[in-house]
Amino acid sequence: MESKTKIEADFRDFVTARSAALHRSAYLLTGNWATAEDLVQTALTKTYLAWRRIGDIGSVEAYARRVLYTTNVSWWRRMWRNEHPTEQMPETPGTDHTDAHVERDLMWRFVCKLPPKQRAVLVLRFYEDMSESETASLLGIAAGTVKSQCSRALANLRNQLAVAGIEMQATDRRGRRPAA
Repeated sequence: MESKTKIEADFRDFVTARSAALHRSAYLLTGNWATAEDLVQTALTKTYLAWRRIGDIGSVEAYARRVLYTTNVSWWRRMWRNEHPTEQMPETPGTDHTDAHVERDLMWRFVCKLPPKQRAVLVLRFYEDMSESETASLLGIAAGTVKSQCSRALANLRNQLAVAGIEMQATDRRGRRPAA
């Protein structure tokens, strides 16, 4: 059995090494830095409490990410049940008027409209660069479900862009357009 100080030191090292990546993933899931910070804090708390059960240090990040995604879905469901329509639209934040920023902002708004499972699949597949099987394992769903959710999410995004009258070209990770 590990001593409490060893566990705390290992946990501190884990938080130092991986919290930035967890914060980025949480932001992509929530679209809000404050909520992302709360989500990461909850995930890290649950990870610390389960530290002895997790055992293998290599499994810690997978466990923390799983808690991050499942907690986000739970929060979203709870929030959705308590949502009440109003007659006034909320204020929208000001935007930088450069084309790239506007396109990115618009795309992010469309991504935020996706159902939580589709959004989680897109974040894991395209931001975290996970394979279909890794994504399926992390979310606890079948690989076929990952494929169908990803396909539906991309079709949904394409449709939203078409309705908005926007044509976007695919780019690689560095923002370069593919060769014709």
